[in-house]
Amino acid sequence: MVPIKKIGSVLFMFMLGMVFCVAQTKKSKGDLFFFQYEYQKAVNAYEEQLANGTLTPKQFLNLADAYFQTNNFEKASEAYLDLYKRDTLMDGHHYNKMLQSFSKTTDKERKTAFLATMSNDFPKELMENMDFNNQMLQSESANTGLDYEIFNLEGNSPQTDFAPAFYKGMLLFSSGRQQNKKVKYDPGNEGYFNLYGSTLQPDGQITAIQPFEQVASSNFHKATPFYSNKLNSVFYVLSNTQNGEMTFDDNGKNALSIGMQTIGGAFQLLLKDLSTSFYYPFYDDASGKLYFAADFEDGYGGTDIYFVYTTNGQVMSAPINLGPRINSPGNEIAPYIFEDSFYFASDVFYGLGGMDIYKANIEKDGFGIPINLGNGINTEFDDFGFVIRNEGEGLLGYFASNRTGGKGKDDIYGFKVDEKPGLKTITFKGKVVKPYGRGEAVAKAVVRLKDANGQLLSETYSDEEGNYRMEIPWTNTLVLESTADRYSTFKKRFAEEDLQGLAGSDAYNIELSLYDDLVEEKEGQKVVKLEKFYFANSAIQLTPEIDAQLDKVVSFIKAFPSAQLRIETYTDSRGGSSTNFTLTQGRSDAIKRYLVSKGVPATSILYSIGYGEDKILNNCTNGVFCIETLHKQNQRSLVVVLNDNVLFD
Repeated sequence: MVPIKKIGSVLFMFMLGMVFCVAQTKKSKGDLFFFQYEYQKAVNAYEEQLANGTLTPKQFLNLADAYFQTNNFEKASEAYLDLYKRDTLMDGHHYNKMLQSFSKTTDKERKTAFLATMSNDFPKELMENMDFNNQMLQSESANTGLDYEIFNLEGNSPQTDFAPAFYKGMLLFSSGRQQNKKVKYDPGNEGYFNLYGSTLQPDGQITAIQPFEQVASSNFHKATPFYSNKLNSVFYVLSNTQNGEMTFDDNGKNALSIGMQTIGGAFQLLLKDLSTSFYYPFYDDASGKLYFAADFEDGYGGTDIYFVYTTNGQVMSAPINLGPRINSPGNEIAPYIFEDSFYFASDVFYGLGGMDIYKANIEKDGFGIPINLGNGINTEFDDFGFVIRNEGEGLLGYFASNRTGGKGKDDIYGFKVDEKPGLKTITFKGKVVKPYGRGEAVAKAVVRLKDANGQLLSETYSDEEGNYRMEIPWTNTLVLESTADRYSTFKKRFAEEDLQGLAGSDAYNIELSLYDDLVEEKEGQKVVKLEKFYFANSAIQLTPEIDAQLDKVVSFIKAFPSAQLRIETYTDSRGGSSTNFTLTQGRSDAIKRYLVSKGVPATSILYSIGYGEDKILNNCTNGVFCIETLHKQNQRSLVVVLNDNVLFD
């Protein structure tokens, strides 16, 4: 398992389970302090071992983590960097801590240098998320213009208060405030976490705070509640127990499980693993999915966000990871859905502080880029546990933070705002395909979004299956462009009403034509690929069958507008030479008129020539008897691409 991670401030040492060191092997003082969350004491003990030359590589990693947990980021960054150079023990989660440490010191250049060397080892989604958020946080777009009214709750205690949740006319939350002085959780020097209920006031403050009696009592942890109106049930995490006593795995660890308490009804244990803790349950009434955070071995870093399918809360599937668009090498916790937006907290290295709150648009096949909510909600400290709902003409929400000026270790803050938090974006996604045949995918096509003045806003390339995706801050006018080597160029302008109609759509496919699919070699020259067609005897009138073939020329010119054409028409040797010249010239001119009527610029057709019987392809010359099939071989029309050799220079 990946070592224990920081989640929130004091929150992590309570909510990541309790490890009790078993005396099967002798532990150093540093190990004992480290696994009991006494990080400063662990630092002192490990440093003494380091001076004596008895510190193992694993203990040195613990020392780096202890530096990080005690906010000694200078020493943490140096220790992580030393381990990285040795190419030992470090994983993605520790890379995230190292990058966070660089961000919190004056040595930010090292972060840039490290990312340059490691970017190919990170998921592309992570790098896209980072680039997008860096641009937003460094630009005027980071200021959403929302006027937050943020207030500290008067009911906060000197201990840890966090995980607010709406419950009818009340606000539920978790707290380490000590109700029973005989029952104390030593690592936090406060009570075991318990659930509390409070009455919501019109101004967003809370009163009448009491332990929440709708769930069964316990001497151990109960925390992070979420109330499902559809199921009339509260989901929450609780310490694993049996017969009123804690239960431990073979390594002496007590983890947290997820339970569901129906109000006025039965309790059901939903997710339990003696070696893995589950955090922050969120039940989506619309889909029946139960979301939560956990640190499984197959995750992307620390705690990742997962979901399981349920039937009325009963778990019906294995946990499903939300993937690298949401999860990172850091910790992701506290999922919450509001009006097709997915909110959660993450301590990924490119944020403003420790834990930041992000919002991602919910799409049919996944999620949009998680966007940092920016200054106001987020700070350089830990901000997490975001909930929000419509209230009157605006919105009311809550979150937890250990920012300065609070009453305790983590405080709950309320906020009022007129509009939904989070930057409004527009997403273009879909496939780049060929418009003919079976719509074969086009790989490695460049796709660009530009503003009305031609300024590049975003650029990407389609993958091997032709998939592309781009997300940018909302704008009222956009130009979408795409091309690939020896392919046509796609260009389309989108006005505001077009973009409004596009928002929330499943996909926008881009069609690119491959030049080599549309032309072929004939008679020593490149011609537009057409099925052979015939005019009626002695006629120059086009038929529907001929029109259908000429429409391919129209499509070719739309795809490759710089192509220059020559129309050539030939006949067989039957009839007089003069008559045949006149006939083929009339047919070439008829072809030109049709193409121009369909939008082909007349300037693209440099020549329209009838060659009569000048170029007979077989032995069916004047006076030679041939069957009809052989004569028809000489009746043909060609659309020649004159500038084929320079078209892609």
